[in-house]
Amino acid sequence: MFVGDSFTVGSGPVPAWRTYASETGRLLGWQPVIAGAGGTGYLNGGRVGRTFQRSFEVELAWRPQPDVLVLSGGHNDQRWSTVRVGRAAERLVEDVRAHWPGTRIVMVGPIWLDGAPAKAYRVRDALARAAGREGVPFLDPMRERWVTGRPSDVMLPDGVHPTAAGHERIAAWLASELV
Repeated sequence: MFVGDSFTVGSGPVPAWRTYASETGRLLGWQPVIAGAGGTGYLNGGRVGRTFQRSFEVELAWRPQPDVLVLSGGHNDQRWSTVRVGRAAERLVEDVRAHWPGTRIVMVGPIWLDGAPAKAYRVRDALARAAGREGVPFLDPMRERWVTGRPSDVMLPDGVHPTAAGHERIAAWLASELV
């Protein structure tokens, strides 16, 4: 299962079945269940008014326990205190563990394809610390170099979201990290 933002659930011309979450599932032979919405985060409710915590509660918690839950985001949490973002991430991990004690939890930091602002690194660092305190693996997509040719190969014209090819590249990276 995945909980995330527009990178996870799809945005623009990239539908849910072509996102990195779906592609990762295909690469690993999983049947992914994907929850979340564009603009959301650990504290940011986006247009749907629902944080990752609430997405977990209403979209996933009623389902059977998964083998793996990937918490992916932070991109939309820049306006919040990094301390509060970290606490919200810890609370979500604790709630998932209480609900599904046997589920492997993996946290993926904010995805920025190119030119992340300084605040994004602070959010990433807060999430990495939260993951460490909770004893869950933290994967850092901001360490990767996504744009290696023309930006339009991996990034939509909005300069933020991945193209289908960008999602495939993220999925290949994530699948290799999850094995």
